[in-house]
Amino acid sequence: MGCVIRDARLDDAAELARVHVTSWQAAYRGLIDSDFLDSLDVADRTANWSRILRQTRGRALVAESDGEIVGFCVVGPSIDLDWGEVYSIYLAPEHWGRGHGRELLTAAERALADSGHHQAMLWVLDTNQRARDFYERQGWVIGKPIRIENIGGNDVNEVRYEKPLEVCR
Repeated sequence: MGCVIRDARLDDAAELARVHVTSWQAAYRGLIDSDFLDSLDVADRTANWSRILRQTRGRALVAESDGEIVGFCVVGPSIDLDWGEVYSIYLAPEHWGRGHGRELLTAAERALADSGHHQAMLWVLDTNQRARDFYERQGWVIGKPIRIENIGGNDVNEVRYEKPLEVCR
């Protein structure tokens, strides 16, 4: 059941892109525009990930199982508050329910705490009940703010989850 969590490397870009595309297509099907999801391209995302890994102001972590990247998480300082933020966390759909997401999120929380943050936040699509249930099982609680994001040409609502990081040390 366990996986290895490590820092992402530049040569991980293609695998990160694969996980990113497949997880979006599975997690957001029925929640955001299908044409947009179907248009997601691993090659385009690989170029994007290469840029992210060169320029990130935070830390990118990957989860490996049997030598294969099965998930990733990017964390760093929040733009909005003096908190840490989980910018993104995704797991390949064929690895959902195996505990890898929990291990990855725990490592992300630890990384934020180790970088001096006492509180963390993340944003999630308000209609993504699967993800919301996951965060709540990990001790995250819904915060007050909501925001509107444009994904694939459509406005969607996101809600903020929060967690004190002292419990992660």
